[in-house]
Amino acid sequence: MDSKLTGGCQCGAIRYRCSRPLHTAAYCHCSACRRATGAHATAWFTVPLAELEFWPLRPTPFASSPDVTRSHCSACGTTLTYWNASEPDKVDVTVGSLDAPAAVPPGKHIWMDEAVAGDAPNDGLPRFPQSSGSGRI
Repeated sequence: MDSKLTGGCQCGAIRYRCSRPLHTAAYCHCSACRRATGAHATAWFTVPLAELEFWPLRPTPFASSPDVTRSHCSACGTTLTYWNASEPDKVDVTVGSLDAPAAVPPGKHIWMDEAVAGDAPNDGLPRFPQSSGSGRI
């Protein structure tokens, strides 16, 4: 079985391959992710930056804050990555952009202190007011 994960944007202009996650994926409820994706929460997983490859096109970067760069497909707008200068060798990838998102089930909720009113997950997963302390997610 191939240990690599694959995914891409909605229109198919961008494809990617990456390693398995470094740790448990998370649903992020922060306001920045909410605005970047248009969803009340976004599921992310973290991989080594060196183990993420894109083809045939690369996503378009966007400096969303002084130390953060997000990327998306410039054709269809699919959000693909989140990179933070505080951990330059790692990158977060959206679980929803995977070909098989069930392969990386999120195991926690983070940044619940910024969740919209009424956003109260009842799935039994741990919830953290901010980051869970194990990296960004």
